[in-house]
Amino acid sequence: MNFFDQLNQWGQNKVPFVFFIDFEMAQPEAYPISECPEHWKYDFQGITNHTYYPKNQEKLQAEVTPPQKSDYRNQFKQTQEAIMRGDTFLMNLTTQGKLKINRSLEEVFNEATAKYKVWRQGGFACFSPETFIQIKQGRISTRPMKGTIDASEQGAEEKLQNNTKENAEHATVVDLLRNDLSLVAKQVRVTQYKYYEEIKAHDKTTGQLSSCIEGRLPDNYPEKIGQILQQLLPAGSISGAPKPKTKALIQNIEESPRGFYTGIAGIFDGTDLDSCVMIRFLCEDGTYRCGGGITHLSDFEEEYNELIQKIYVPIL
Repeated sequence: MNFFDQLNQWGQNKVPFVFFIDFEMAQPEAYPISECPEHWKYDFQGITNHTYYPKNQEKLQAEVTPPQKSDYRNQFKQTQEAIMRGDTFLMNLTTQGKLKINRSLEEVFNEATAKYKVWRQGGFACFSPETFIQIKQGRISTRPMKGTIDASEQGAEEKLQNNTKENAEHATVVDLLRNDLSLVAKQVRVTQYKYYEEIKAHDKTTGQLSSCIEGRLPDNYPEKIGQILQQLLPAGSISGAPKPKTKALIQNIEESPRGFYTGIAGIFDGTDLDSCVMIRFLCEDGTYRCGGGITHLSDFEEEYNELIQKIYVPIL
């Protein structure tokens, strides 16, 4: 039985489970909640298998090494050339910097303030602000996050709301995910558009734009829960549009697999589901994965600075 068929079977039998799916869908893992191994810890908006312990009282110290500018410039150029050829009109290009902190990954998981947190022993800690999909009482919703700014800038929210490139990128992703949800749901509509949120870290505050898209699932959706996830992957906000061609470009331009970075993780309680996109991602060796959407309007310096803005841990 393949991975998604197993999820369908658990859904049909109302078996609560957790899942961790890598971007390439090459090494997905899922477990009945009672059998989740100790090397996975999660906290999905307060639903957790982690016993929290007292925080490290030592003040957080963080040293950021930005991504190599020359490497990123080369990938940025390849991406824009693909856009000019018409191979894609939005691609999420990811790279990596370094973040050195005086905390273990498990301490990061323990102390970070985030909607979603995932820790893989010996692998990574993820503290994601972005919802992938939620299912509540037969209604499915997704909340793509596109648009980032340093919230300390004067008039940050207004600047972000009026940024031509960010607006175009956000509209493209909302349209993509509206179409994606229409593959599995009826009555799909945008219920919130471009709302602004701020994410606080120890030394910076980041402004983000999100939207909410909702639809109605068929009554028998639990027995199709694996199929629903499979049809919606990879998440549009961290791949691009059109999705199949853009995913192939990502594999060529980024050269190495993303693994669990920009994959999804979540929990199904037998009826409802909550899940996140695994962004804000710190690896055991200090590598910090980061990325952003590239369009024909993208400016190299602005995109590079956005990468640096996204390198943080939300520990206050």
